[in-house]
Amino acid sequence: MSKTVLYMSMSLDGFMAGPNVRDDNGLGDGGPRLHEWVFPPEGEVNTRVVAEFMATGAVVAGRGTFEPAGGWDGDHHDGVPIWVLSRNPDPAWAERWPRVHSTDDVGEAFRAARDAAGDRDVLVHGATVAQLAIRAGLLDEMEIHLVPVLFGGGRRLFEHLGVGQRELERVRVLAGDGGVTHLRYRLASDPS
Repeated sequence: MSKTVLYMSMSLDGFMAGPNVRDDNGLGDGGPRLHEWVFPPEGEVNTRVVAEFMATGAVVAGRGTFEPAGGWDGDHHDGVPIWVLSRNPDPAWAERWPRVHSTDDVGEAFRAARDAAGDRDVLVHGATVAQLAIRAGLLDEMEIHLVPVLFGGGRRLFEHLGVGQRELERVRVLAGDGGVTHLRYRLASDPS
């Protein structure tokens, strides 16, 4: 059965973007350091993890991830559909891409992405989307790519989670090249 999986690179002190995040600086100051292991992937383990998230069947992303990435030119990977969670209309440059769908309803985005993905997983992008999905009980797993750097400031992945304590089940730990550690967790059932 397909799963919804957040894949997120994060600094050791918990930041998924550096300080001074702006429209023209989507990852913040120093933020690209968090993704050096991906472009191109270094070593066998990192290559395996990249292949896993590039084999997903649909993408759900927040606007704060979609727009700084240039909407991935309408094709995140292999022509899979993309759902953008946003309260605002698509930018004009994204309207010509038939695989890009926008909604302001997190449940609708996740249901449609699961349906489109079939038996493949759904790749989840973005801190806000992750937090909304966790609150709504829609996120199945998360893979945190822990990068050995301290930012000291920026945007935290779970800063505004808005839920009580949640237990996680560790699924795997992989030591990647370049010092990155891939931590995979399954979210335990919501206790409420």
